[in-house]
Amino acid sequence: MWAPLADPLLQREALICRMAQGRAPRDFAGLYVGDDEIDGLLTSLPGLDGPGAERVEQVRAILAGRIAAARAAFAAELAGPSAFAAVCRSARLPVGEAEVLALLVAVELSPARQRLVAYVQDSVQLPRLTLAGLARVFHEPDHPADRALAPGSRLRRAGLARLAGDGPWATRAGEPAERLIWHLRGDPGPDPDLPPGTVLAPAGGSAPVGGAAPDRPGGLLLVHGGDRDSRLRAVRSRWPGAGLLICGAPVTEAVVREATIGDLVVVLQLDGPPSAADSDAVARAGHLCWALSSPGELPLESVPERAWQEVHVVDGDADAADWAALLGREPDPAYRLSREQLRLVAAAAAADSGEIAPAVRRLAGGHLDQVAVRIRPRRTWPDLILPADEERQLRELAARHRGRDTVYGRWRFSPVPSVGVVGLFAGPSGTGKTLAAEVVAGELGLDLYKVDISAVVSKYIGETEKNLERIFGAAAAGDLVLFFDEADALFGKRSEVSDAHDRYANIEVAYLLQRLETYDGLVILATNLQRNIDPAFLRRISVAVDFTAPEETERRAIWARAFPATAPVRDVDLDFLARQFKITGGVISNAALGAAFLAAAEGGPITMRHAILSVKREFQKLGRLRTEKEFDRYFDLVNRDADAAPAR
Repeated sequence: MWAPLADPLLQREALICRMAQGRAPRDFAGLYVGDDEIDGLLTSLPGLDGPGAERVEQVRAILAGRIAAARAAFAAELAGPSAFAAVCRSARLPVGEAEVLALLVAVELSPARQRLVAYVQDSVQLPRLTLAGLARVFHEPDHPADRALAPGSRLRRAGLARLAGDGPWATRAGEPAERLIWHLRGDPGPDPDLPPGTVLAPAGGSAPVGGAAPDRPGGLLLVHGGDRDSRLRAVRSRWPGAGLLICGAPVTEAVVREATIGDLVVVLQLDGPPSAADSDAVARAGHLCWALSSPGELPLESVPERAWQEVHVVDGDADAADWAALLGREPDPAYRLSREQLRLVAAAAAADSGEIAPAVRRLAGGHLDQVAVRIRPRRTWPDLILPADEERQLRELAARHRGRDTVYGRWRFSPVPSVGVVGLFAGPSGTGKTLAAEVVAGELGLDLYKVDISAVVSKYIGETEKNLERIFGAAAAGDLVLFFDEADALFGKRSEVSDAHDRYANIEVAYLLQRLETYDGLVILATNLQRNIDPAFLRRISVAVDFTAPEETERRAIWARAFPATAPVRDVDLDFLARQFKITGGVISNAALGAAFLAAAEGGPITMRHAILSVKREFQKLGRLRTEKEFDRYFDLVNRDADAAPAR
């Protein structure tokens, strides 16, 4: 469409420009300077006679009608369906800047025009139109001409053209963006300079490329709350039918250019306030519609200086329509997924077996595996030897988690502070706290993640909170059981502030309490000393279970279960072991395992001798004295070094 301005007109303008400067047309112009040209230049100096203006005016008068007709045709085509016209409308270019862009593109696409431009500009090193060349071609006082390439022009702010070179101002050449050239040539590929992770979401039901640009209300939308996909839904509601360019900071020229070429709404995904540079970039690209998407409200001082509106997303949970659209099924009540998480789960399910449960576990595992150990529950209630009241409390914990939909949903009880369930397991090491957490998770059909405290707590300010946010966010997707062992390291009492370390430690505890109150899943805290837990956490506890050292009856049951039915056990006095050794279930399990290895080394069955020697080793690990009262008739055995060593 720029052809009316490209060939005959440009050739005649070339002659006019040379004649206006007193230079006759000739071959190889620009390769050398002849005597006649030197004379002409000298006569053009101030105070000397230059070439007569009437010569130029005669030529212009002859071409004036054709130039006016060409410009009228060009202006009419800017409202047409061509790709070039659509870009000009998207960039909101005035006619003068559109003419400059058309001329730059026409020269860029034709080597013949480039030779002609070099001829006009009298230098083979200037095949593109310079600022001085544009000022001569578009000589009207009210035409932007060279000003179309000024830093504040719409052409430059849209990223459609730039100034090449670093020489004197008059010789700086205008260069159209390479992405624009490829677009006009029909290539649909996105700009290679777009930031990594940029997503181009096609328009839904909008006018095709080249059609009239939609009249979109509002230029800047602040949307916050919920998850990213829910905020994206709010953006689509604001601009229905518009294509989206979704990217993160920083805002680059390629982002503005791609959005201009595709007439897209830019959705800038933010984790915090935008930088001053990004705010300025949004304000400069005023021809585009922008949406700043963030988890929380942006500070007013960080909002770009342009008219804006604000939308708060209250609920980001996926609803029945989302489940039907992405998975073609009714919502699964076992999972509380945000729209973003549901989209990821749907993609994972499609890539695997189509089952949702493995996809949800995969979603959570990718974030949790670095800071927690996954325990797939295998042991059940018979494996847990506890007093009757403690076992009832554990079953109540599982029932409380299972009945949330009934109590909070159907019966409309107020979920204050959330529908989540928190259990506290307190007691000495080895009394079955981890085993109980595994049994409860197995009862609910959920995976258990044992959080690695050392991977969560960081000496760097703010890192502990980030790690905890990642844990709770990932666990919420899969409705997992989070198990914090030695929880007093995280949930300990806040102390008086005596230095910066105390201040930030208290901030971590306060953040953890806040995050625990908004988590909708099951959290189990295990501690050896309940009195070390901050009282604020105790108010949030749903069920507290005290694990005590087992009594004789319970110890015998644990000893009996510690030896599998397939193990070759001979003459092991379980009553003696349970009566004499007041040890926890964890120590009993270790002792039974140690006895099995002693017997395997000797190649015989597991006997009472092996069990006694293994108990001796456990006492040594615990730093506990071996007394004759406890070992009774086996006291001499555990004190004879020769008998303690396995036979060779």
